[in-house]
Amino acid sequence: MAIAFHSPPPTQSPCSPIIADSLFPGGRGTVDVTLSNMGNSVRGILAFIPSERCQRYLVGDLKEMPLDRILDLSNCQLRRFPVAACAFSELIRLYLSDNRLRSLPPELCGLRQLQLLALDFNCLEELPLAVCGLPQLNTLYLGSNRLQRLPRELSQLKELRTLWVEANCLCEFPRVLCELPNLRALHLGYNQLRSLPRELAQLGELRSIWLAGNLLAEFPQVLLDMHLLDVIDVDRNRIRLFPSLVHLRGLKLVIYDHNPCVNAPAVAEGVRRVGRWADCAYDEEEEEAAAAAAAAAAEDEAGQEVPGEMGEAE
Repeated sequence: MAIAFHSPPPTQSPCSPIIADSLFPGGRGTVDVTLSNMGNSVRGILAFIPSERCQRYLVGDLKEMPLDRILDLSNCQLRRFPVAACAFSELIRLYLSDNRLRSLPPELCGLRQLQLLALDFNCLEELPLAVCGLPQLNTLYLGSNRLQRLPRELSQLKELRTLWVEANCLCEFPRVLCELPNLRALHLGYNQLRSLPRELAQLGELRSIWLAGNLLAEFPQVLLDMHLLDVIDVDRNRIRLFPSLVHLRGLKLVIYDHNPCVNAPAVAEGVRRVGRWADCAYDEEEEEAAAAAAAAAAEDEAGQEVPGEMGEAE
């Protein structure tokens, strides 16, 4: 999805005297600070000033809802959400990407018709509970924040279809995601996940799952039971041996590159593979070679454990 980032109109802000006083504490009344020519550095300073006039410079007056019912406040260096925007009860898309937000006000729940909310590239350590009170939300972008968990209240978003939580700090798969019945695309790449829960199979509408850049040492077994998946992405993990995926008749694309694997996953005809040996036909000989390599690896590991056990016996 392409998000249009834009800056406020190049007009001189009424906050100019405030900035002049901040930059010149001794007082230089004749100094003319033209904010429109100072770009992001000035917006960064204004973000620290709790003044409605400065807030208007960052986001505009917000007196009337946009005719297209879309509000884009991306890349405005916001540190607090302008509550005035909560009056736009018929808003359907709200872009807050690439700001410095750490929280959102409870009034956000007033956006009852909101369908898309972009909060990626902010400073969120917890998902604001107000987000969980948006009944029509179907697309939520939370990537590149500092989230370590997702709240139980997220299960209230029964219409959610697309969720991006990539590049956060998740060490465990958030089980609350298994309670989102209409979820179709789940992006969890570049976290610290080591496994997926069996409950994930409850998501009968899920069509694509993106898990690149995690710590998976084995191919998640639960995915073998999800026959309607179109896309499986396990790029840049630690998987050594891939099982056969031939029985996943809905599969169209599997990405498994940058794993220390000894084989490529077997797939049905017409399925695209991205990774080592992707262009090779998968036959019985290759399967036997992969099994032999896995057995040899297991023997090596067992051999390394024996000296320790002997030492304990002595």
